[in-house]
Amino acid sequence: MKKKNNGINKPWEAYAFLCPWILGLIGFTIIPMAMSLYFSFTRYDMATPPVWIGLANYTGMFKDPRIIKSLQVTFTYVFLGVPFQLAFALLLATVLRKNRRGIRYYRAIYYLPSLFGGSVAVALLWRQIFNAEGVINRILAVFNVIGKNWIASPDTALYTLILLHIWQFGSSMVIFLGGLKQISQDYYEAAEIDGAGKVRSFFNITLPLLTPMVFFNIVMTIISAFQAFTPSYILSNGTGSPLDSTLFYTLYLYIKAFRQFSMGYASAMAWVLLIIIAMITRIMFAAADKWVYYDE
Repeated sequence: MKKKNNGINKPWEAYAFLCPWILGLIGFTIIPMAMSLYFSFTRYDMATPPVWIGLANYTGMFKDPRIIKSLQVTFTYVFLGVPFQLAFALLLATVLRKNRRGIRYYRAIYYLPSLFGGSVAVALLWRQIFNAEGVINRILAVFNVIGKNWIASPDTALYTLILLHIWQFGSSMVIFLGGLKQISQDYYEAAEIDGAGKVRSFFNITLPLLTPMVFFNIVMTIISAFQAFTPSYILSNGTGSPLDSTLFYTLYLYIKAFRQFSMGYASAMAWVLLIIIAMITRIMFAAADKWVYYDE
């Protein structure tokens, strides 16, 4: 009696369906990454063939004051923007957790910034809000406070970008909401019987049980923040001004690649950024075992 052929012995069908994805992975990811790695060891301006120069691009970064400044700006943006964004997202998720009348509409409204928060239009709007005659200064004028051009001042320009980053909290908020929905109310009822208040319940029940979502959001938000480009490009007109106070690492990479046509140097910068993100992610995963709670 012949066994029914259920397709298990036809692996070519699976490969046929996977073929478009495999070709895309090879053509748009693996090959460009390999070429970028090769170019990072060359002097290449797209007009002439690449010339092998070894580690000169990498060692040259230590002598480039603008790349040091761009790293300083980027790290400030990441390590100030990410904690505040996640704290704000968790606060709103806690408030929007309970089912109230119209709560779905409020959740949708708070999520909207994440849909277009990094767009060019919003960056242009942000520039209008914080310029000399923007909304912020008009509000301050009501209280007889004289404002300034916030995006034109080296002391405040970067912080306007951090505020824009914090404003894009919707995705993290949704993940926190999903985590909060999975926490059983039995924990809170038992804590209430023992006399624990809401604040103590939050730090002893909610936050420990929510640490897997916190960890996931931290990793994804940090990676996204290191790759930020559009806000800095739009608010500074692609220069990182004033005085390089908004010169993100990605923006300087763009300047090197597509304005100065130093493709080899820009490729080296891209690989350094990849290494930085990989190292930070590795450190976070190593530290996660000490504070992330897994409910078994």
